[in-house]
Amino acid sequence: MVLLVLLVLLAFVAFGFVCTVWAARGGPRWVRIVSSVTVGLAEVVGSLTKSSRRSGNGSNSSGDGD
Repeated sequence: MVLLVLLVLLAFVAFGFVCTVWAARGGPRWVRIVSSVTVGLAEVVGSLTKSSRRSGNGSNSSGDGD
């Protein structure tokens, strides 16, 4: 079941990437809409990843002094 969810997620990511490339070459309107949504979601995920990296900077340090 988890594998199926991951495969569907991968298919959505691939479809979004294809639409982004197609939109850059002047695709139809629905492709540009899907491309805009894909780029927006990528920015949101990127900002969430950056903020989680910043907040977790000192929590995983393994400076035991060995």
